Amino acid sequence: MADFPIETHRFTSFDGAELAWHVMGEGRDAVLVHGYASTAEINWIKYGHAAKLAEKGFRVIMPDLRGHGMSAAPHEAASYPPDVTARDGLALVEHLGLTDYDLGGYSLGARTTVRMIVDGGATPRKVMLAGMGLSGLTAASRTGTYFRRVLTNLGTFERGSSEWLTEAFLKTSKADPLALLPVLDTFVDTQEAHLARLTEETLVVAGVEDDHNGSAHELADLLPNATFVEIPGNHMSAVTRPELGRAIADFFAA
Repeated sequence: MADFPIETHRFTSFDGAELAWHVMGEGRDAVLVHGYASTAEINWIKYGHAAKLAEKGFRVIMPDLRGHGMSAAPHEAASYPPDVTARDGLALVEHLGLTDYDLGGYSLGARTTVRMIVDGGATPRKVMLAGMGLSGLTAASRTGTYFRRVLTNLGTFERGSSEWLTEAFLKTSKADPLALLPVLDTFVDTQEAHLARLTEETLVVAGVEDDHNGSAHELADLLPNATFVEIPGNHMSAVTRPELGRAIADFFAA
């Protein structure tokens, strides 16, 4: 695989927050949004997914979400209004002047993608939703319970437990718990009827053992123009698999 340089830039979002975005490759624009408590580096760069797209002639644009990575991570609740990740995503599209682009994300990044389109008016050519099921969209406001328990009880979990592994990941991603907690309050439910607005050609991809956000099969069946691809792994491990990058690159390049 070719070694593509990575550049990091910053922009000012709708409310003055300074957010980071990373770019790799040249060509058609593809925006990839990472998952909760992760970063663009971990989700897209570390395991080679962005490079697979760059090899196929894409300029891969990868923001760090508010409260994550190299972006601003304020602690006050007022900095995290409902749908803030989607509003930040739309602000980045506007900042870059994107009009003909592809858009996708993993987990929270997939939910952000949906919110950008169905209630934000984003108009990508193709859409990719990874690590996301139907209930993760329709009942998004209830998905933060697990992470809230972990973030408010750090250091108390039994070694090897799911919570302990999540806490270990938070350390790997250098996450700021005081910034991540208010992000959980920004999740907004999407009505099934509103998902009909997502008419773009869509790839739904998920690990065979991933039920973290509900059924990806059900999501693909509901969307007007979706293809479902299953890859090895669960919610945490599927993002590390080369099959994920290949599925995304093949879909966007087709």
